[in-house]
Amino acid sequence: MTQPLTVAVQMDPLDQINVAGDSTFALMLSAQARGHRLFHYTADALNYGDGRVWAEAHPVTVQRPEGGGAGDHFRFGAPVALDLGEEADVVLMRQDPPFDLGYITATHLLERVADRTLIVNDPVSVRNAPEKVFVLDYARFMPPTLVTRSLDEARAFLARHGEIVVKPLHGNGGKAIFHVRAGGENLSALMEVFNQTWREPHMVQAFLPAVAKGDKRIVLVDGVVAGAINRLPGEGEIRSNLAVGGSAEKTQLTAREREICDALGPELKRRGLIFVGIDVIGGEWLTEINVTSPTGIVAIERFDGTDVAGMIWDAIDARLKERRA
Repeated sequence: MTQPLTVAVQMDPLDQINVAGDSTFALMLSAQARGHRLFHYTADALNYGDGRVWAEAHPVTVQRPEGGGAGDHFRFGAPVALDLGEEADVVLMRQDPPFDLGYITATHLLERVADRTLIVNDPVSVRNAPEKVFVLDYARFMPPTLVTRSLDEARAFLARHGEIVVKPLHGNGGKAIFHVRAGGENLSALMEVFNQTWREPHMVQAFLPAVAKGDKRIVLVDGVVAGAINRLPGEGEIRSNLAVGGSAEKTQLTAREREICDALGPELKRRGLIFVGIDVIGGEWLTEINVTSPTGIVAIERFDGTDVAGMIWDAIDARLKERRA
């Protein structure tokens, strides 16, 4: 039996989540079942002063509603000023992107207590490993990729690869992903909109027809594969993210996917990235390494019976024991 912990969960408002598939909610249920005390706060409730970092946080209890849908799934206590460096054992940094200056500032504040409180995932590593930038360290596993704001460069890339996908460098959840076919009649207008909307460069990749058969979300816990699901795109879609109407199915890893995980695993562990979800298309093409607020553990448990949330808490316990040794 592990010692009860005080766990602060930095996430989106609890009344807005999809409890049937939300990974953070699954982690909270698992923590509560272990006897841990939970607090909830949103990132905009963080404060710094006199060397302390605290948040206005609510003590919270959670429960799975009847039928697994939305409803009476949490109870708040009276808010308190929770000192994250002195009163919390663990902070789960689980708010959804966008990975903007607000997100980055939260990592800077949490970094100031990371020597006393275990932050999951490590805030320095989260800040230095945005999903579509960190993955460039593993370009040998990626489809042909260009990062640019230049229309001329995008046109030349399209000419080389025939069909391409254009997406925001710091997007999430399958939002604003565009498929541009040979000829690229709308490419100039698309790049114009992207350049007006985002100051950073954009990601351009060769289109992979295998996406029609889905893309695989593989979850790694402290660098070790915990499970995977295949996400299938909806009718008329190339995007298979569950947030935009994709569906999940049971799957197994290919030899190439295991090679990718073996290559990533030690580095994820070294960086303190305990809960990571990677995306692979066609059994061989790595497209993202998700470290900010990865998902998929509820679907994995549904198909495989694997308690991924429990594995994450086991990894957290192991990290805490290392700190106290």
